[in-house]
Amino acid sequence: MIGWNFPTMPPFDAVLFDFDGVLADSEPLHWACWVEALAPLGVVLSWEFFCDHCVGLDDREMMRLLAARSDPPRDWEALWARQPLKKELVSRRMLAALPFAPGIGPLLEELHGAYELAVVTSSARSEIEPVLEAGGLLEFFDALVCGREAERLKPAPDPYQMAARLLGASRPLVVEDSAYGIASGRAAGFEVLAIPTTAETAGLVRRRLLCGAQGGLS
Repeated sequence: MIGWNFPTMPPFDAVLFDFDGVLADSEPLHWACWVEALAPLGVVLSWEFFCDHCVGLDDREMMRLLAARSDPPRDWEALWARQPLKKELVSRRMLAALPFAPGIGPLLEELHGAYELAVVTSSARSEIEPVLEAGGLLEFFDALVCGREAERLKPAPDPYQMAARLLGASRPLVVEDSAYGIASGRAAGFEVLAIPTTAETAGLVRRRLLCGAQGGLS
């Protein structure tokens, strides 16, 4: 493990990562699988609508939103009935081609032991845990908070507050890409590092932590 030289009181004691769009470039895959699952119902889900309204949103809430925005409005439960197929498609295709962010393995190896690490995601544990294990990354995380395990979903603060409690962390850095996730981390009272693309995750996290350790940004 690469050594990290910290002052007596480093600015962060944990790093809490979102999964989709941060650790993995998986949002296009989620969209494509929803498109395929909903096609028999005649539901059109554009990439633009997905990016603007659905990234970071729980699947159940996404189906409610999509049903309400349809013209005419649809029964959201009919759309939700397609979720098992979508989930199966995502799991199979993600395991077939692990979409992890470039350099994320070496980054997590560096951080492991220097920080408590967690994944905080709206995706189900059954979707992400096998992927992390297949990629050899699961061992680096001290906790996972997935799906509806917290009382309320993002953008409520509950998922990030739950992760901090599990880790015993008081000064975590939240790493997020979506508006819902950023709002959740900030509502929890934590600093949030916004990630524009997964290609930038490793570099931006490393830069923020090093900057903080050297007395830079607060």
